[in-house]
Amino acid sequence: MALDKTGYPPLDFNTFYNVIDGELSSTPNNVRYGINPITLENNPAVPISSLHDVNRAVEAAGRAAKSWAEVPWDKRVSAIREYANAIEDKAEDFVRILMKETGKPVNLARTEISTCVQYLREFCQLSLPSEVIEDTEERKVVTRYVPVGVVVGIAPWNFPVQVSCMKMTPAILTGNAYIWKPSPYTPYCSLKFAELGQRFFPPGVLQALSGDNDLGPLLTEHPNIQMVSFTGSTLVGKKVMESCSKTLKRVVLELGGNDPAIVCADVDPASVAKRIASIAFCHSGQICIATKRIYVHEAVYDAVLAAMVEFVKTLKLGSGEDAYTGPISTIDHFKYVKGLLASVESAKLTVATGSTKPPSDMSGYYIVPTIIDNPPDDARVVIEEQFAPVLPLMRWKDEADVISRANNTNMGLGASVWSRDLDQAERLGKQLQAGNIWINTHLEIQTSTPFAGHKQSGLGIAMAVDGLKACCNVQSIYTRPADSTT
Repeated sequence: MALDKTGYPPLDFNTFYNVIDGELSSTPNNVRYGINPITLENNPAVPISSLHDVNRAVEAAGRAAKSWAEVPWDKRVSAIREYANAIEDKAEDFVRILMKETGKPVNLARTEISTCVQYLREFCQLSLPSEVIEDTEERKVVTRYVPVGVVVGIAPWNFPVQVSCMKMTPAILTGNAYIWKPSPYTPYCSLKFAELGQRFFPPGVLQALSGDNDLGPLLTEHPNIQMVSFTGSTLVGKKVMESCSKTLKRVVLELGGNDPAIVCADVDPASVAKRIASIAFCHSGQICIATKRIYVHEAVYDAVLAAMVEFVKTLKLGSGEDAYTGPISTIDHFKYVKGLLASVESAKLTVATGSTKPPSDMSGYYIVPTIIDNPPDDARVVIEEQFAPVLPLMRWKDEADVISRANNTNMGLGASVWSRDLDQAERLGKQLQAGNIWINTHLEIQTSTPFAGHKQSGLGIAMAVDGLKACCNVQSIYTRPADSTT
């Protein structure tokens, strides 16, 4: 058999296994099948992990964590960088399977894989040295950061590998063992990422378990797991936190968002409309920090609405090179979105463009990009996170009023202000209750900058040095001379 650049047989993207203790592991009598949201055909079989599989993985992770923690930082960095190179070499293979499980158009799938490579490399530019708090003749005080041990990452279905790389990389870099638990809807790319990782990490350092809805609790309640990082809905996040509390696990939660965008009176309507709509309708709105509620000053409301409608009409549905908007990724969420659109219809809200019905000429889980014109603030399409290509635009006049309306949610992941007057934009932005504030942009995150949510949008921090610290226990060491009288 021909070997690839790493000296291993090529990855087989037609068969999928758990990765446990450096080996591929199947569950031949217990499998499930994902659904391609573009074609509605079954994807290949994937394992349904049992408690036995979980115990094996956790035991292997526990062994690996002890030895991996002793590996020098620069050696860990080298392994991660080699892993990033291997992913990049197989990018188009990963793109194809990512499209089949998420429904992403090809260019968006390529962006997700390239972003994974970027995150892996950029995390390697960070460091977490010991901090000298005090160093005198009488006393030396040093704070160091030691790995927690076994970390579980529970990934969402909308960005199954990109979000996982935000969790996995800081965990492994800081000396932990990592167990990758993908969404039941989108396990395929994740399992292959983990399989590829066996070429660069010792057995047990990087593992992956596929399963159904029963798998998550088996991990969150396991006594020998020290940390869980979860991305998903606020409802499920609360259950994860409750489950982890039984063993006082470290928990990092990145939960739902209902990001407002405030558009001020001095903007160029055509430019702002296109930029906001590009963000709001990317991946059919299935992005936690996409713009989901747009408040437009009454002086430019009609112009912004008209420009946005014209731009949205040009967005092509599908999966090819020219497609911008793909299908809803899962059947369950597709049903939810259809119910949300039914509420738009029953409330007799004004549809500026789009439709309250799925397109009849497409077989996948497609929803036409839809804009709702000035719905009331208590409409479902405003108060709920749509996570769909359904966008409400609303008028505002008074600054205090629009800030109150924008903050009137239990979510606080992101928010943006759009204005040529940067003083006004910053004044408004500082009043918004969200962990990520953007001025004249949105949806930008980077490994060098902490990422967190306010209110019920999350707990803990991802990215940056704070994200590294989240995977560690803090240890403070106080040292005095042996002959000290104190």
